[in-house]
Amino acid sequence: MPRHNAITDVPGIAVGQADDFEALTGCSVVLCERGAVGGVDVRGGAPGTRETDLLRPMHLVQKVHAVLLAGGSAFGLDAATGVVRYLEERRIGFNTRVARVPIVPAAILFDLGLGRADIRPDAAMGYKACQRASTGPPAQGNVGAGMGATVGKILGMAGAMKSGIGTASLAVAGGVVGALVAVNALGDVVDPAGGGILAGARAIHLGPVRVGGRGRFVDTQAFMRSGAGRTILRLASGANTVIGVVATDALLTKEEANWVAQMAHDGVARAIRPSHTLLDGDTLFALSTGRRRIDVNVVGAYAAEAVANAIVHAVREAHGVGRLPAWRDLGAGKPHGRRDVSKEG
Repeated sequence: MPRHNAITDVPGIAVGQADDFEALTGCSVVLCERGAVGGVDVRGGAPGTRETDLLRPMHLVQKVHAVLLAGGSAFGLDAATGVVRYLEERRIGFNTRVARVPIVPAAILFDLGLGRADIRPDAAMGYKACQRASTGPPAQGNVGAGMGATVGKILGMAGAMKSGIGTASLAVAGGVVGALVAVNALGDVVDPAGGGILAGARAIHLGPVRVGGRGRFVDTQAFMRSGAGRTILRLASGANTVIGVVATDALLTKEEANWVAQMAHDGVARAIRPSHTLLDGDTLFALSTGRRRIDVNVVGAYAAEAVANAIVHAVREAHGVGRLPAWRDLGAGKPHGRRDVSKEG
């Protein structure tokens, strides 16, 4: 296992985070100031993104200089302006001869319903996150883009649980693959090995009716096929998403970086049930700092594993907020019905 079990184990990668505890929102910046070959894959039906088109293989720009993950819904994309300003002040960016233009793709999640809807990540917060960037292990849980993240929202916020942001890394063929993921899913976070629910929709009372049966959790995927579940889905909004970055010191082309981003989504599917719905905006970026020649299939396979581990860490490190509990608040954090192997990742 790499030194920090974090995305910052990848050479050339630093992470900075800033947030507002009272408003329950924030942003996280993955800095690669020397430039990294970038790719992206958007799977969910309700994404909010910036500068994703330029990451496609046919387009000119080859390297990016940072990736922003932020809360605040579409308003939170403003935080990327602060990241651009930070990089421009250091003369980092794509050389257009008349100016260096920092390339900063971004993705956002919806957290306006948890804290204050009128306070969102802005340019000042994005800049502050850059100032705090470090190659040390990033904080996890209720921090940065994970400050307002929640999961298990099929019954609304009354039955949801607190999530956050998590990171993980793995040694791969002499190199490193790492992930940083903010988890704000409609579905449940599950143990990737055993399938037991770690955090998700909780059974609640709607008037005199208990929804979710006798267990602690509703089991979102099972509930979706019921009549009540289908009705609720028709009324639900696309206010959910999983956003993240995978990074590696493998030497990848732009096409290969996009392929790794695609394969990394397998980690979302392993750890979140259901995932990639029309009500989620699931988006993963891939970064290559380009030092070692490693087969792209190997990199992609372990990127998925790093993403799944990071998602579990996001849940395990989160703290409850108000009446919204976290994993650690329910039964000493044991998954429902299965053994707890989350620490093994």
